[in-house]
Amino acid sequence: MTSDQWGQIKQDLLKTIGKNNFTNWIEPLELTAINDDVVTFKVPTTFQGNYVSRNFGELILFKVNGYAPSIRRIDFQVAANSSQKPPATATNAPQTTNATASAAPARRLPDDVLSSAPLDERFTFDRFVVGKPNELAHAAAKRVAEGGPVTFNPLFLYGGVGLGKTHLMHAIAWELQAAQPELNVLYLSAEQFMYRFVQALRDRRMMDFKELFRSVDVLMVDDVQFIAGKDSTQEEFFHTFNALVDQNKQIVISADRAPGEIENLEERIKSRLQCGLVVDLHPTDYELRLGILQSKADRFAEQYPSLEMADGVLEFLAHRISTNVRVLEGALTRLYAFASLVGHQITMELAQDCLADILRASERKVSIEEIQRHVSEHFNIRLSDMIGPKRVRTFARPRQIAMFLCKQLTSRSLPEIGRRFGGRDHTTVMHGVRRIEELSAQDGQLAEDLKILRRALEG
Repeated sequence: MTSDQWGQIKQDLLKTIGKNNFTNWIEPLELTAINDDVVTFKVPTTFQGNYVSRNFGELILFKVNGYAPSIRRIDFQVAANSSQKPPATATNAPQTTNATASAAPARRLPDDVLSSAPLDERFTFDRFVVGKPNELAHAAAKRVAEGGPVTFNPLFLYGGVGLGKTHLMHAIAWELQAAQPELNVLYLSAEQFMYRFVQALRDRRMMDFKELFRSVDVLMVDDVQFIAGKDSTQEEFFHTFNALVDQNKQIVISADRAPGEIENLEERIKSRLQCGLVVDLHPTDYELRLGILQSKADRFAEQYPSLEMADGVLEFLAHRISTNVRVLEGALTRLYAFASLVGHQITMELAQDCLADILRASERKVSIEEIQRHVSEHFNIRLSDMIGPKRVRTFARPRQIAMFLCKQLTSRSLPEIGRRFGGRDHTTVMHGVRRIEELSAQDGQLAEDLKILRRALEG
């Protein structure tokens, strides 16, 4: 295989894996030798060789075999005295391993750890529907995506499943890539961070690990609650965090709850995470859900121009499916696909038949977090005070009301409810539930508060 042929292969790879992956991982490869059944490439770092081997090795080998069928293996050699930093890319980054850099590694980690996919093209700011529950998070994400001087670091986004945390993180990465392609933007899950750390320890490659994570311009870590309770990983995360902040590099973190509410997370990490801007993505309200459905329906109208939707269907779905945006969008996707296959227009009857399982599952699906938020807002107190240790009446009564509603409106056990209220014992929850039952029969104002809250939560 000649250099010209390798150039042609590179052009084919560019079309296959996209510009971002090609620029960061394939373009630096230098063809150095072909001996018997092995083709050798020079790479800037060991990390890059491992990365390319794990994620693109088989593809490269397939392309090479088109010109040199005798090649059975790919090797990577680190360039002598290379000072180039390992590239960081805005993708779900894979794990490095101590296997030889070949197209067929002997050991393989789970696919969800190794796979490196480009950012989801659907997750852009243009496709993020803004409403009251998420407007602050959207504005903060847009501000970070503008680049420039760091005004708050880190940006910490938290909320339940399917409320848009990952969407906003991808959107930030897309925007930064478009405006400043020279930036090293690394997006990965906390689980991937942990696997990389453990692998680096095992392979005695901690310097590679530190070099990668401390050379990025923007670090984005999804679902940071995953590292809670993992002492060594937390230690390294803490030092990485501090190193990037000291360099004035931007950090974006997401989790399913606020920093102070993540159990088994070290206090010093909680303190660092709270030093920036902490933003809650609230559960969707009816107006936001309807806006999301209308936006998605407009795109489906282009895909299915012959399908018509009866009045009231979107409103019906926005009212009945309140769990999260993923379920909501999935329901509309299924509805359009089903209507297209059977050749029927989208009517209320069709929607009820096609989505019967989702509609059943969505009944009375109220989360503990949603109850806590509604109760704290109703009584005009901070959520952290309501679930915190303070026992003053101003916080204790709303706390008991929230516990009572959790018992009534969710299927969670008393121990689980107690854990979500600052790690309280289940007997405390039982006492609170009984107390509200007694008082609601005597106190007309309390009974009215319960009625208002239940209506808001169930509606």
